[in-house]
Amino acid sequence: MQKICIAQLNYVVGDIYGNAKKIIDAAKTAYANGANLVLTPELSLCGYACEDLFLRPSFVKICDEALKHISRELASLKDLYVVVGHPTGGDLRTRSVTTPRRQNRASVICEGKTVAHYAKRELPNYQVFDERRYFEPGIEPCVFEVMGVKIGLLICEDAWFEGPALSSAKAGAQILVVLNASPFHVGKVHEREQAMRERVLQTQLPLVYAHMVGGQDEVVFEGRSFAINAWGELVARAKSFEEELFEIRVSQNNSSPPMLFAPSSTSPSTPQSQLSLSGSIEPDCSAELDLWRALVHGVRDYIEKNRFPGVLIGLSGGIDSAVVLAIAVDALGANKVRAVMMPSPYTAEISWLDASEMANRLGVQYDEISIRPEFDAFLKSLETEFTGLPIGTAEENIQARIRGTMLMAISNKKGAIVLTTGNKSEMATGYCTLYGDMAGGFAVIKDVAKTTVFKLARWRNLNDPFKQGMNPIPERIITRPPSAELRPDQTDQDSLPPYDVLDAILERYMEQDMEVEEIVQAGFNRPDVERVTHLIKINEYKRRQSPIGIRVTHRSFGKDWRYPITNSFKG
Repeated sequence: MQKICIAQLNYVVGDIYGNAKKIIDAAKTAYANGANLVLTPELSLCGYACEDLFLRPSFVKICDEALKHISRELASLKDLYVVVGHPTGGDLRTRSVTTPRRQNRASVICEGKTVAHYAKRELPNYQVFDERRYFEPGIEPCVFEVMGVKIGLLICEDAWFEGPALSSAKAGAQILVVLNASPFHVGKVHEREQAMRERVLQTQLPLVYAHMVGGQDEVVFEGRSFAINAWGELVARAKSFEEELFEIRVSQNNSSPPMLFAPSSTSPSTPQSQLSLSGSIEPDCSAELDLWRALVHGVRDYIEKNRFPGVLIGLSGGIDSAVVLAIAVDALGANKVRAVMMPSPYTAEISWLDASEMANRLGVQYDEISIRPEFDAFLKSLETEFTGLPIGTAEENIQARIRGTMLMAISNKKGAIVLTTGNKSEMATGYCTLYGDMAGGFAVIKDVAKTTVFKLARWRNLNDPFKQGMNPIPERIITRPPSAELRPDQTDQDSLPPYDVLDAILERYMEQDMEVEEIVQAGFNRPDVERVTHLIKINEYKRRQSPIGIRVTHRSFGKDWRYPITNSFKG
């Protein structure tokens, strides 16, 4: 075997025959370029994750048929082995001892036949994963041979545990290949490479990590497939957030790797012949670039895969809508983005000017629609109800809800989906309005804390990763104190702790599951900690009604976060 090709492609959930065509085309191209082995990511045939589609017998049946179609289409390619990820098994509605088990599987096809298959053994059931709902684990290793080289096959979570990799090594594998669908979050790329390095050092086998790319609802996959040699060194890495047929060269190396760990009774003996891997290495990039690409990719795939003609953004002159607008233009191009400014009696003139300036810089359609007439009409209609009561949150929220109604009306009429602009700090504390600024179809920065929003704005003005040719965000938008502008002289900090404090508490409590006492002991003011954690608790009912958004942290307010709304636990 001289070359392995990873089909790092953007597979679409449910587009089974479309994904099959991608696999066929990739395999033919790889074969023409001299590859003997083509790896596709986990569940590449159906896309990841299909959630309760896995429970439909017809869904799995079509996957079975599409796998046979791939095998037939590639039957004439002599000595080409293609590994395809797919679901298989019986009808879960009639589960019995005679029903084939529903499994997350990878099949190895060559010359029109399935020559080997492997069922995933470690099924994740945490964060965004719930594979035990759909699958039953495999129990056996899979080692197959390609041109005299023995390949040990693993699927994603298997490689994070010692057992599956060691059993493959003991079964005679000379190289480990891992099919993956591992969602992105900031810092995950280095966690993966380190975890795979540990598998290599335990087995003394080189490892190839095949990953997918693309956005699927709230998760994104960044690609960045890689290979590690038997010494534990990174020797190849594909691009991030780009489709690629990534080639890894394989050669014989007769020298044994050094013993980098203490042998134990579970460690395999060193294989007689060692394989050397090599390829191009895409350089590391900054955390900001990784995050920006993830957000851009998430927007682009959600809009394009769901066939929306474009997006609509309520532009306020503030930092959140500015960053969302810049992401949308980088993702879709200016011709598919429309911004609407909806001033109220409390909108500052500089907000008008900054919103208009930014829209002009990015070249998007920009319109202004005053909400003063509607606001006055609401107050007139509610005059009897509000008489004798102080002006407060109700009047503020009416303005947000008028804006939400206007945006949704334009969306209904024109077809463009509304992108909401709320950030993670606001979602956590309820500093957002139901049926107002929360109204929309996709929440771009829902998992981005306010302090990170500012960092991204500054970073984007200094960088142009998608060649838009400008620094898009007027400086005053970045430097002004944040304000919802729903009452005179309002700023966010009137109602919330400083964002650097709020976000630090939020990260510890929500993402790291630290208790109140632990956060206080870490140096935070107790009243701030109790206030923030109380706000997180009482606003669960709001978050349940917010649109889905892109997950970019270790834990997001989405499938990662499953707290009851009715909840008397005090902690």
